[in-house]
Amino acid sequence: MTAKSSKIGGRGGGRWGGLREALTPARVAVLVLVALALIFIFENTRDTEIRLLIPEVTMPLWLALLGTGVIGALCGALFMGRRR
Repeated sequence: MTAKSSKIGGRGGGRWGGLREALTPARVAVLVLVALALIFIFENTRDTEIRLLIPEVTMPLWLALLGTGVIGALCGALFMGRRR
């Protein structure tokens, strides 16, 4: 065995090394928040009336919540992109 092939427990090596680097605490927190938001959205499935400037629209509440979440995520991505 060479020194390179007998490396055991090295940093980033093995099957789980890439997964540990990909799952940072911030990414785990974002995944948890996304899961909670999706649970909240899909628990609220009744129809509701929403006023879009002038017209009044009847639509499922989950669709309105999902649309609002997507718009918020796009705005956040836009502002974070301008920061860099």
